[in-house]
Amino acid sequence: MLVLGIETSCDETGIALFQSGKGLIAESLHSQIGLHAPYGGVVPELASRDHISRILPLVKSTLTAADLDLTDLDAVAYTAGPGLLGALLVGATFGRTLAYSLGIPAVAIHHMEAHLLAPLMGDASEEAQPDFPFVALLVSGGHTQLVRVDAIGAYTILGESIDDAAGEAFDKTAKILGLEYPGGPNIARWALKGRAGRFSFPRPMLDRPGCDFSFSGLKTHALTTIRKLEPLDDQDKADIAYAFEEAVVETLFAKCSRAMSETGARDLILAGGVAANQRLRSRMKDLAKPPTNVSVHYPPPQLCTDNGGMIAWAGYLRLRGGEFAPLEINTRARWPISDLTSEVGSPL
Repeated sequence: MLVLGIETSCDETGIALFQSGKGLIAESLHSQIGLHAPYGGVVPELASRDHISRILPLVKSTLTAADLDLTDLDAVAYTAGPGLLGALLVGATFGRTLAYSLGIPAVAIHHMEAHLLAPLMGDASEEAQPDFPFVALLVSGGHTQLVRVDAIGAYTILGESIDDAAGEAFDKTAKILGLEYPGGPNIARWALKGRAGRFSFPRPMLDRPGCDFSFSGLKTHALTTIRKLEPLDDQDKADIAYAFEEAVVETLFAKCSRAMSETGARDLILAGGVAANQRLRSRMKDLAKPPTNVSVHYPPPQLCTDNGGMIAWAGYLRLRGGEFAPLEINTRARWPISDLTSEVGSPL
């Protein structure tokens, strides 16, 4: 089965081809970072317009790279939510219309489910794959959630952020520090030059039971620290970045450890843009040590951020289970993964 994946949930236009038995055979990605950088964040209207201009050329170039044609496609998978509604509509309308015109199935994909399933794709042996049930930490600009995964499509939220997502807190703190957009990667780069121990940031909600998160207080703490020091020099910025990143990582680690203990699961998946953070990956290795002995799984870095490959892969899994999107195009800006249901209908 050859599946075309289309991702347009926010500020990346991602196109990819997944073929059963071969994996990802071609992919293209256009990032709008340069477009939104002057505004310090994503402008929804600009994002939608850019998707419109990019999507068809990217589909053509991806097919060309694989030496394939539209008529070779067996199915189309597109992101239906959550995300920016206008951006979602571009990919969903294009993907569903393309599938209809070719007389092939289409499937609407949940963006966070695609992130969750991305680590299951690749060349890893079957023994290296996580066993159900496992726990997934979905951590990105818009979401921070711990999810128990009993099967594909069977998700229970164990905890989530009650305010800012971790990635959102990274971006906001970077903006306060005067760092360029996108904030997360820039915080990480500045933190490499930071000194441990100069600043101590709180680890929010670790004194409370459960697996919920809160990151808005870290942003406020950063703002208070900055105002006391202004004007900042480069070392001040690096030290604050270090302390902020350390606090986020330690909070995520502690909550993941708690989730593993409470569920008894032996496998943990990290997915989403923040899962590419190297300090987070390094810290999570400690879960593999006694007494937890947890196996930690990550997607490749290029599959952490938004991309078409994860959509094509999730689409393949859903289509293999007999799921098809109806002709009606439904997109959802907000779509809890715990509410995910199959929408099986006519393949046309």
